[in-house]
Amino acid sequence: MEPASLMSPNLRIACRFLTAKKRAMLMSLSCTVLGVGLFIVTQATTGGFESFFIKTILAADGAMRVEDKIQDTLRSMSASEGSDFMVAHREGVKYIDGVEEPDLVVNALKQFENVSGTSAVLRGNIVVRSSFKSETAQVFGINLEEHKKVSDIEHQILLGKLATFGESPSGALVGKVLADRLDLTVGSPFILDAVGQLRRFRVSAIYETGIRDIDKTRVYVHMNQARSLLKKPTGVTFIQINLFDKDRAPQDAARMQEVLRHSARPWQEREKAWLEAFRALSVSSAITVSVFTLIAGLAMFNTLAMIVLEKTKDIAILRSMGYERRDITQIFLWQAGIVLVIGALVGALIGAIGTFAVSRIPLPINGIFKTETFQVSWSALHYFEAVLTAGIMVMAASIIPARRAARLEPGDIVRGTAQ
Repeated sequence: MEPASLMSPNLRIACRFLTAKKRAMLMSLSCTVLGVGLFIVTQATTGGFESFFIKTILAADGAMRVEDKIQDTLRSMSASEGSDFMVAHREGVKYIDGVEEPDLVVNALKQFENVSGTSAVLRGNIVVRSSFKSETAQVFGINLEEHKKVSDIEHQILLGKLATFGESPSGALVGKVLADRLDLTVGSPFILDAVGQLRRFRVSAIYETGIRDIDKTRVYVHMNQARSLLKKPTGVTFIQINLFDKDRAPQDAARMQEVLRHSARPWQEREKAWLEAFRALSVSSAITVSVFTLIAGLAMFNTLAMIVLEKTKDIAILRSMGYERRDITQIFLWQAGIVLVIGALVGALIGAIGTFAVSRIPLPINGIFKTETFQVSWSALHYFEAVLTAGIMVMAASIIPARRAARLEPGDIVRGTAQ
């Protein structure tokens, strides 16, 4: 059986009509291919950088932090004028800095099914003094084994060994930017000054998260050393949490805050400004590249309108043979559909090749994260959105010429009065 015999009559006629305006159809096809391909590439790159940023901040600061204790404030007021009976009126919320009983809070956190790890952290402002200069920074007191469960500290070590830090009571982990500014290397001694309270430490390892603000300000030491330095025998500043499903952080934070009576900040709230910037960039790039699919739609509109004018006699013959208006409409929509399908398939292929090529382009960045190449994300959603955008524009532009062709009457065409 020949392939042509498998087609419906309307589809066969549509394929023949396509050859009437080859150049115009090729223009619409090329714009569709470019629109779909560029849409995929731009969304893959913006999505890639956003995903890489999220991965970086989660590796450094975890998915959530439980910190300040919540204390409701009450104000007494008389039940009625002249009455000695008083009632309590909730007026607001007061936050008490830090977590006073971290062990109790950690035990409670372990009851949440989405929690994969917790780490109590004691933080304080310090001055780091080396043989050459001084820099303001922050000391983070941690329990190493716990902190490895909520961060990627094991894979962030640039120089030295994490095991050395674990074995050395006076060891410290220093960020690369801070180490460079103070000319510190592995094994170098330095002093931490916390408002006149001095302690001598030695660099066990130098880490790099890729986030400059972290790498130039944080010094990690053992919890007992931080307590002695900051004169904080009890309590911690916050508890860092890692989750099995990071996207559930806002819902888990709300539950934790209600149960624990401590503020809980999910990573989506903590990094809200950057996430909104990435989303704005994604929308902006999508609108920009959609111009190509808009041109494809306009080209299709123009092409089909010209075919209607040139094929009026053919349309009259089809109508006289018994073809109904919906058949004529289908013939012209089939033409747009064929161009759309070919354009979408070729465009998707171009998008995949382009995404792979872009991922190999060198792009050194060191700021909100560190990378040496373009970051891309491979998502079926990008392909679906690209094809859907092209489909809406091309098919919407094809409806008017198709309906105009369907309204033509054989008698009007013969008399020359068809409009």
